[in-house]
Amino acid sequence: MGEISFETAAYAKMILHAAKYPHCAVNGVLLADATKIRDGAKNQDVDIVDTVPLFHHSHYLSPMAEVALTQIESVAQANNRIIAGYYAACENFKDNTVDKCPGQKIAEKIAEHFPSAVFVVIDNRKMMQHLVTAAMKLHNFSEGKWKPIDHNNVLFHSRYVLDTVSHLLQRGVQKDLVDFDNYLDDLSQDWTNLGIEKLIASINASNTIDCKED
Repeated sequence: MGEISFETAAYAKMILHAAKYPHCAVNGVLLADATKIRDGAKNQDVDIVDTVPLFHHSHYLSPMAEVALTQIESVAQANNRIIAGYYAACENFKDNTVDKCPGQKIAEKIAEHFPSAVFVVIDNRKMMQHLVTAAMKLHNFSEGKWKPIDHNNVLFHSRYVLDTVSHLLQRGVQKDLVDFDNYLDDLSQDWTNLGIEKLIASINASNTIDCKED
């Protein structure tokens, strides 16, 4: 498996989604930089630049998933991005395995189109430990199964990512996150979560300035 790297916003949206609905299973898709992707290649490096929260109660409604994926793919292509993976958090706090996650058919469909697809399982038990370690387990699709990825192959673009996400949680930003369930209930809501992206960019800029001053 090649290296998997995450932008701060991509990791943050996954964690905020799980934190907004701690009593529910949640899921979403990962978007990669399409300019760095080799068509049809397996085991290539994947740069996850964004994530799109999907559902917290419509996991098993295929029409909803089709609508969501069609819209996401259209916006992704316009921004030189590709659907490159899937994330999920289980409803039960102790369940942190692929088998217990919702919407596995969505993940497998993504893997059919993108052989180097990544499946992220949010590790519920680490959700409160962001200053120590990332709360996720990564997998890739091999021989018909989702298999764990060595954590040495996982990178973050910023060394401040865990601090940033912890700061967002402390500020309660998770309440502002919009998933597709929210969007389908109210079409005026922004499922791209541009406002949260801008907030993260502002925090990242502040961290960079502080680093230079040190």
